[in-house]
Amino acid sequence: MLELIAFVLFAVVTLGSALGVVLLRDPWHSALMLGIALLSVAVHYVMLAAEFVAMMQVLVYVGGVLILITFAVMLTQREQPPTAGESEEVTRT
Repeated sequence: MLELIAFVLFAVVTLGSALGVVLLRDPWHSALMLGIALLSVAVHYVMLAAEFVAMMQVLVYVGGVLILITFAVMLTQREQPPTAGESEEVTRT
């Protein structure tokens, strides 16, 4: 019974974070939600007694792919142009 509760809990975490990846507008928050989804998939592998596959999931996907996505997000984000109120403050000083 305890295993079923843990499975349902991590299944809800996986589905919720996967929805967050798709629905969030900020790419940084989407990347963080992807990391949560990938970690919870690794927990499912541990529950299936596939520890090696779980460790490779964490090392390759969470450690590698998520870091690559994080750097891509950081390097490609543009600065927002100042709004009318912010541009007036800059010219006054």
